[in-house]
Amino acid sequence: MVYSVEIMTTEEKDCLFDLYGDRFLYTAKSEIYGTCIKLLTDREYIKNRWEDNFYTMSENLRSHGRIVVLDDEGEGSRVKYDPMTNTAFLFNFDYYGWIKSIALAIAGDVLEDNHHIYSVHGAMVDIGGKGVSLIAPSKTGKTTHAWGLLREEEARLITDDWYFVRLSTRRPLAFGSEKNCYIDADIGKIWKDFQGLVDKAQFDAQERAVVNVRWVTGPGSVIPMTTIYNIILLKRDKNDTKVIVEMTPEEALDYLEIHDFCNPHQLVRNKRKIGLRKRFFRRLLEKCSIHMVNTVLSPEETQAAIRKEALKME
Repeated sequence: MVYSVEIMTTEEKDCLFDLYGDRFLYTAKSEIYGTCIKLLTDREYIKNRWEDNFYTMSENLRSHGRIVVLDDEGEGSRVKYDPMTNTAFLFNFDYYGWIKSIALAIAGDVLEDNHHIYSVHGAMVDIGGKGVSLIAPSKTGKTTHAWGLLREEEARLITDDWYFVRLSTRRPLAFGSEKNCYIDADIGKIWKDFQGLVDKAQFDAQERAVVNVRWVTGPGSVIPMTTIYNIILLKRDKNDTKVIVEMTPEEALDYLEIHDFCNPHQLVRNKRKIGLRKRFFRRLLEKCSIHMVNTVLSPEETQAAIRKEALKME
């Protein structure tokens, strides 16, 4: 992760509010799976992106967590986080993708600690009533192949980036987190079905944009939840000749542990929290069919392997 996270005390958080309070020109409250996360910033661009990205929450409700986004040359690019009040200060962040991921991580902290609801930094697509998750390290094709599956007529998107899981004695349930997606400009080049969406989008300096996939796939193509059946882990290893292999829960858990649960945005990484996440993923994986896909082939060839061998689609 290219930004650092410093855990601070509630007293230190209070001092930062006193120091920067007159710079909170824009605020917005958003609903992230039942939590109220409040944005405070002096940058209108961030506020506008945020409101396009997340579902709106009533301003009359008190927040469960807060994220403050400001520039300060003396701070460097870093995060200061108070886990007691679920408040994060982000200094000198230009990339909106990190801002929204940290907001999701704050919501995840609230849900993990208080409600036994856990975060997965991954995509989730419902195909014919069955949830298919793609979990992967950065730059291995998670979003590419989630959107590739979304072209299927019976597919509906839960999320292309982050979802929450509730476990029980039955199959695990996945719940979405965002209203709209934050995508790369090249998604239209990879899958021509989405070029019209890209043409309408307003891209930022990082060549990414918040878009409403419903413009292309229709109003019923995004749903709030699904039941999880399949988990597909991705890697990109040119030295491995196997494109796809079935995995045991223990093999999959080992891979996730080695890769920090494929989530670079965990704000608290102490022994207790890592233990919670490890136990969660073990229980989740034991309930699912699991495959590892090596994405060294073209997107079209890899997508065909996922559909045929992992999902048994005709």
